[in-house]
Amino acid sequence: MNQLSDEKCEVCRKGAPVVTQEQMIELMPTIPAWALVNIDGVNRLSRTFTFNNFVDAIAFTNSVAEIAEAENHHPEIVTEWGKVKVSWWTHKINGLHRNDFIMVAKTDSLLYR
Repeated sequence: MNQLSDEKCEVCRKGAPVVTQEQMIELMPTIPAWALVNIDGVNRLSRTFTFNNFVDAIAFTNSVAEIAEAENHHPEIVTEWGKVKVSWWTHKINGLHRNDFIMVAKTDSLLYR
């Protein structure tokens, strides 16, 4: 499989299929630090990143915003002192699309810049 972080998001329209159970089994091991969470019946990929201070947390938040804008796919981001929680899911389909896994990988790659 290609590196997910090298892939581009495709345009996702309402009614696009969510990832299948088989795809989930294949993709989840590639993002071991992320949790699959279900909120109000919607699967999401979520991770909390920790930092030594607020400035570093804000810088990371801004980096996530930049990649989100570049791919036109936007997460939920909660920034606090020393923590940033990022959650990816596809709003148009109320679930997970391959795009979400791509964005998770791109988010992780921000730590290694």
